[in-house]
Amino acid sequence: MTMKKITNNPNARTFNLILTSMAIALVFVSTYLLNIRLPITANGGLVHLGTAMLFIIAILFGPKTGMIAGAIGMGLFDLFAGWTLWAPITIIARGLQGYLVGRIAWSNGRNGRSKSFNLLATIVSIPLMIGVYYIGESIIFSSWIVPAASIPGNIVQNVVGVLIAIPAIIALKKIPYFK
Repeated sequence: MTMKKITNNPNARTFNLILTSMAIALVFVSTYLLNIRLPITANGGLVHLGTAMLFIIAILFGPKTGMIAGAIGMGLFDLFAGWTLWAPITIIARGLQGYLVGRIAWSNGRNGRSKSFNLLATIVSIPLMIGVYYIGESIIFSSWIVPAASIPGNIVQNVVGVLIAIPAIIALKKIPYFK
């Protein structure tokens, strides 16, 4: 049963609200508690498990939940962890990334069941996320050169996310609830 078919049911709407709230919390906690600052210049970035959690949520629950969880979960991280200036960029970048991953993984009725489309979705989302951060940082630093220093860190962060998320999704898809 797809989410669209059950949204008129008040219980389903409540369930979706709770699920989305939990997804936001999972992304936030995965980003906040499990991160390593990279020693690549001042804006080199972080490697954290929030990216993996974003991928997992977008593939398991679709583009809307992926978008909201990524935007709010990682946006809250920026606000609480001292990256306040990056919060608007993160909200846009991670919201779009979550939406794109979910959209591709859920295209043509796949609902995240295709291993190859799930992998494709995560890989295709990486340049989008990097591009949004690059443009946002170009505005922050008034430079088109300075933001280039964050690209390697963003690549590492996303590759780690893919390497964790795809096997986790394969395992979760064996559980009847996630099929």
